[in-house]
Amino acid sequence: MIPYGRQSISEEDIQAVVDTLKSDFLTQGPAVPAFEHALASYCKVPYAVAVNSATSALHIACLALDVKAGDRVWTSPISFVASANCALYCGAKVDFVDVEPDTGLISVRALAAKLQQAAANNTLPKVLISVHLAGHSCAMQQISTLCKPYGIRIIEDASHAIGGRYLQQKIGSCQFSDITVFSFHPVKIITTAEGGMALTKDLTLAARMQLLRSHGITRNTDDMTEVSHGPWYYQQVELGLNYRMTDLQAALGLSQLKQLDAFVAKRLEAVARYRNLLQNLPLDLPEECPAGQSAWHLYIIQLHDENRRLAVFEALRSAGIGVNVHYIPIHTQPYYQNLGFQWGDFPHAESFYSRIISLPLYADLTAEQQQQVAVALQDACKE
Repeated sequence: MIPYGRQSISEEDIQAVVDTLKSDFLTQGPAVPAFEHALASYCKVPYAVAVNSATSALHIACLALDVKAGDRVWTSPISFVASANCALYCGAKVDFVDVEPDTGLISVRALAAKLQQAAANNTLPKVLISVHLAGHSCAMQQISTLCKPYGIRIIEDASHAIGGRYLQQKIGSCQFSDITVFSFHPVKIITTAEGGMALTKDLTLAARMQLLRSHGITRNTDDMTEVSHGPWYYQQVELGLNYRMTDLQAALGLSQLKQLDAFVAKRLEAVARYRNLLQNLPLDLPEECPAGQSAWHLYIIQLHDENRRLAVFEALRSAGIGVNVHYIPIHTQPYYQNLGFQWGDFPHAESFYSRIISLPLYADLTAEQQQQVAVALQDACKE
């Protein structure tokens, strides 16, 4: 079976983890801040806060932006459920902005119309979470321009997009957002086994997220309510969480980060091969971002005939091709239907979902494997 995604682990990665196992620190040691500093430097952003998953990063990002009960958060219906759940964890209400039918990214036109209506109804969101599906950046400059007059804060859910660019800057630079979130799950561009990172240009937001990831506990005397009792003293000044990344994970991430650009380059080569192999089939291929370079986490094709999706999917699986679908629209999930959403609410997202299949794409995918995928897909389309 050729999986749709998988990690690429080198001997150097393994040695980095072994060296940490032999060190004095397994959980909170020097590797975590070293990883944070290295990724912040890569993205040219001042602050990075490492956590145990991108879901955790999204949660503390919402908390740092003071999302709470009675607030509203908007996001894309085409994403993993974590992009919406993070707001619910804070007690906020969630709503969605429909997507562009050809990319699955938040539609600027739909956002503009929804903002105008929300302003008239006094139902504007506090935060918008844009989702860089498959590694392609949303139109962040236009999104920022629309949100800024209303004072709406922006989180980039860039779980798929580390190593990509938008308007000549690395995704993660926060040029048009308050916080950017990355994921290091094994199927992503680089991995820490599980892990995430929140990046920001704002010192106050960074300090708040650092506090929130570790029980709300501080050892900084400037943040304490009374004079320190001694070198051992700490105070819990906020209700935080245990979202910390370990040194084991950070050591792996630091080693993987050195290979990030090479991983993305290999993905770009694979994308170019797919374009040549699949160009004459009855489907639409994903295009490169017009305002940047995708990190190409996923390779999502769209069949011309949505009624053929299940048959094609099953034929590919039977042929040993580990295809998947990214994603089932969040608003159609039973939990969200219980909140009042229903099929038909976001028609472009639903249409996009009905036709998509994610083909295998990862750094170590070979030309021979892609040829195997292409032959199987061609056969499946004929059946």
